[in-house]
Amino acid sequence: MPHTKKLLLHNRYQKIKAELNYNNQEIEESYRQEKFLKMSASPYTFYRGSNHLYWEDFYNDWRINFFGGSSSTLTWINGDAHIYNYGAYANHHGEAIFCMDDFDDAIVSDYQFDLWRMAISLLLDCRLNGVFGEPTQKKALDEFTEAYLKEITTHQDDDPSNAVHLTKKTTKGLLKKFLKKVTKKKSRLTMLNKWTVVEEGSRKFNCSIEKLTALSGSEYVRVEERLLEYRSTLSATFESEDTHFKIKDIARRVKAGTGSLGSVRYYILLEGDTPSTDDDVILDMKEQGRPPLYRHMSVLEKEEYNRVFPNEGERHARAFKALREHPDIYLGWITMDEITYSVRERSPFKADFPSTKLKKPKDLYFMAKVWGNLLASRHKRASYVLNAEAHELPIEIQKRTANRKREFKNLVASTALLYANRVAEDYKYFLQIIEEE
Repeated sequence: MPHTKKLLLHNRYQKIKAELNYNNQEIEESYRQEKFLKMSASPYTFYRGSNHLYWEDFYNDWRINFFGGSSSTLTWINGDAHIYNYGAYANHHGEAIFCMDDFDDAIVSDYQFDLWRMAISLLLDCRLNGVFGEPTQKKALDEFTEAYLKEITTHQDDDPSNAVHLTKKTTKGLLKKFLKKVTKKKSRLTMLNKWTVVEEGSRKFNCSIEKLTALSGSEYVRVEERLLEYRSTLSATFESEDTHFKIKDIARRVKAGTGSLGSVRYYILLEGDTPSTDDDVILDMKEQGRPPLYRHMSVLEKEEYNRVFPNEGERHARAFKALREHPDIYLGWITMDEITYSVRERSPFKADFPSTKLKKPKDLYFMAKVWGNLLASRHKRASYVLNAEAHELPIEIQKRTANRKREFKNLVASTALLYANRVAEDYKYFLQIIEEE
């Protein structure tokens, strides 16, 4: 029987098609089409919606061993690092803070997987915005990596409680302007008025807006019944807890995200601290599956993963606490109908930094440094969760990069440049694939 070229292992078109089908097979067809439509907007949105392809390409990449690939270079990583997984949210003091804000794919692994993925996203975003030429983009990569190295290799005894903390008071430039704008224009009441309406003195979700749909009676009851289980997973305590967690309404959240589009998601409206309609709380209950890295683990790695993480909601919560300086007091999880969901508060200050505002090279370099510094700070903080008695990760990276910083930066830059080009070609295949469907 003659061979058919379509079955060749290294046929990239067939590989992408197979990966997309495999990783989106459980999504309802309407959501799948909507997700693919979002991904078709640009190579960068394709990259954001196909994190599984990144892990397929990189998990066993031999280059990881130049500056990592050992137990000493493990930490909690974001697992889906890109510049739009950083944004504004409210810290414990009610300030708008800028930091990592998505932990759906977070896992313990080598720090370089985040570093590379973040660098690739920086390039793809620059290319999408079309403002800066290749020399400026390459310099931005160096600024990003240099900032990462400077922060990750600096270690003090108070590191776990002294992380990078960016508010409008502690930053400058466009980021300061962004956080001031967030503080001025966003509030709990503004958020509540966006998603809810007040009828007869009580709030309820406004299901006339495109991003919310009402639940059937049985689905409403199923979610409501699981709230007690969720409350048992919380670390924080609340005064008048039964009153505080009184459910005022529940709705299905739809059309959210890119990679996670199609996941089952609910918004839950709680009474809050007082009977006032102005301090109600919105909980975001989101389906959590295994991170894409899991599929590429060895048998022994999977056994260890299953032993350490009883469910995906708990994994998400542990990652959240490890990687974020001010973990959400509503952070927990729920299991319903054999699906595990993360639960967290929808922050009143939730906002993405608009990279389209980066018009001058100096502003791009500034933000590249911010992203590098923040990523290193998060990795370093999270490494102490794994080993609180030692500065293992900073010391190991410092040792491996001593007198080799230029080589380290070149590896990050070359990986980002080559893979950004690969994404651009894969994006063309993707457009062809969805056109043929």
